[in-house]
Amino acid sequence: MNLLNNTITNINPLDTKAMQQAKERLNSLTKPVGSLGIIEQIAIQLAGIQGSVDIDVSKKAVLVCAADHGVVEEGISVFNQETTRLMVKNFLIGGAAINALSRVSEAKVVVADIGVNGPLFEHPNMINLRVKDGTDNFTQGPAMTREEAVASLEAGITMAQQQVDSGSKVLATGEMGIGNTTASSAIIAAVSGLSPEIVTGRGTGIDDKELAVKHQVVAKALAVNNPNQVDGLDILAKVGGLEIGAMAGMIIGGASLKVPVVIDGFISSAAALLAYKIAPACREYIIASHLSEEPGHQLMLEMLDLEPMLHLNMRLGEGTGAVMAFPILEAAEKVMKEMITFEELAKH
Repeated sequence: MNLLNNTITNINPLDTKAMQQAKERLNSLTKPVGSLGIIEQIAIQLAGIQGSVDIDVSKKAVLVCAADHGVVEEGISVFNQETTRLMVKNFLIGGAAINALSRVSEAKVVVADIGVNGPLFEHPNMINLRVKDGTDNFTQGPAMTREEAVASLEAGITMAQQQVDSGSKVLATGEMGIGNTTASSAIIAAVSGLSPEIVTGRGTGIDDKELAVKHQVVAKALAVNNPNQVDGLDILAKVGGLEIGAMAGMIIGGASLKVPVVIDGFISSAAALLAYKIAPACREYIIASHLSEEPGHQLMLEMLDLEPMLHLNMRLGEGTGAVMAFPILEAAEKVMKEMITFEELAKH
């Protein structure tokens, strides 16, 4: 708990002076004021996060957190729990979508076991931060203890610190865990007070009958556990996931280190919502990459007052939408560093 509390204490507001300087430079460049839209907004936010108009997004890492969910036994996914382990192996050998799409921006893929069921992975590229072998079935009681929820958050903080220490200038949230759209639906229902039918989607592609079961499962989880609407840690412990906790911790950790965190889709946004509940100051360090096909995603982004940059009809997870937004951050850096002002143009 000390690591979590100390990290939250170290989150500072964005550098408004650097943001004003970035805005003034953008307004003086050889283009109409504001004509690059979101690219300019990102440049200003990055300047505020990094405390300089000389923004740097040269080294990027997507942190893929993996964990299993006990609620899978309720029949809420077309995939079985063993798929989590299989996909982690795929990440490690470089054959998944997140690996392929990360190569577009030469981003590093970091894989961490936060709570995968079964034996520990024996692979040199695996970061072992396992809290427990998956969550408990939250239709029968809490997904985890409050202490385990803190441990998952601190695992994410540790990951953020490790990657920033190794030179990463931008972090992105990624995840793998069969059952985690059910946990994410329960999280937004708990925070918003909306019914499971409004916020729960099809996840891995379930049919109407399976979707009805998923609605019932989320409703039962909320009724059994009665999570505290204003206590992010309580919500995480009762209806969350270990990888969701780690991503929330990663966001909090990135904010404390003045590093932007690009969030992926529905599950990453559930983590961001919990991070915001636990440490409100971290919100300014979050960049929303894309709008997922999951129905609850737009609601979560609105609650966070975040605007997604991309609309690609994606719903894969893994961090794939987040890494697709990396080129926009690179564009913001190029604009700030390589465009010239009208005053400079007049001298040529």
